[in-house]
Amino acid sequence: MGNADGQTLARPDAEGAPRIAGPGGRVTAKAAVFLAVAFLAAGALGAAQAGTPIPTEVVQLTQFGPALGVAVVALLWRGEIRSLLAGALRGGARFGSRGVLLLATAPLIVALCATAYGVVTGDVRFTGPSSLGNPLVVIVVAQFIGACGEELGWRCLLQPLLRTRCGPLASSVTVGLLWGVWHVQVVAQDPAYAGAFLLATVSLSVVLGSALERVRGSRLLLAGGFHMLINLGLLLFMDEESGAVLPMVLFALACLTAAVVRALGAKRAAGPAR
Repeated sequence: MGNADGQTLARPDAEGAPRIAGPGGRVTAKAAVFLAVAFLAAGALGAAQAGTPIPTEVVQLTQFGPALGVAVVALLWRGEIRSLLAGALRGGARFGSRGVLLLATAPLIVALCATAYGVVTGDVRFTGPSSLGNPLVVIVVAQFIGACGEELGWRCLLQPLLRTRCGPLASSVTVGLLWGVWHVQVVAQDPAYAGAFLLATVSLSVVLGSALERVRGSRLLLAGGFHMLINLGLLLFMDEESGAVLPMVLFALACLTAAVVRALGAKRAAGPAR
C-alpha cells in the first residue's frame, strides 16, 4: 500500500519489527549518516568540554553525539524517522514487567562484578557519595540526561533501524560493536582493556535489545535509566575508569553473564509464542 509520494507505508515484518517507510528503506544510508555525525560530533563535543567548567564526573558532552546524529537523520528523512522514533517516549512511565526487569538487571551486573573484584583482590572498593566532587543528586540527573543522549541514537534509532534487516541478536551485536568502537578513547587503551570493553558493550547491547524487543513505549526512558544505573554503579563501586584491566574484565564477564541469561530467556519465551 502506498502513500501520496509513492512510498511504501511502514508495516511489521514477519518477526514483528517495524519496517522503515520508503523505497528499500534506505537503511544503509540512514545508518551511515547517523554514525558519521555521532562520531564527529562526539569528538567535537569532547574537545569542547575541556574549555567548559563541566566536570566529566557529572556528564560527558560526548554522550550527546548520538542525539545530534538522530537530529540530522530526522531532518533528512522526516516522516520515516518520526514513525521509527514514535515509541521512544510514548507510553510515559508505564514500563511493565519487562521494563522493571531491565532496570533491575543493571544493579545486579554491578553487584556481580564488584563482588568478583572483592573476591579476587580481597578489597571491596566503594566511593561514598560524600567523597565525590559534586553532589550525588546533580550527578544522577546529569548522568540520566547524558545516558538518554546516547540511547536516543543507539537503542531508539540504530537498533530498530537494523532490526528491519536482521534478527534481534544480530542487530544487538552489531549495535554493541559500533557503540563500543564509538568510545574511541577506550579502544586506544591496552588491548586487553579495549577487548573487555567491547565485550561489555556487545553484552549490554544484547541485554537492552532483548528487553526492548517487544516494547513500543518508553524505550528511551528504559534504555537511559539502565545506562545511567550502570554508569552510577561503576562510579561508586569500581575503578575501571583508571585503565586497570582487571576491573574492566570482571565488568565484561558480568555483562556477558547477563546477556547469556537474557538471550536464553528470550529464546525460551519465543518457542511457545511460535
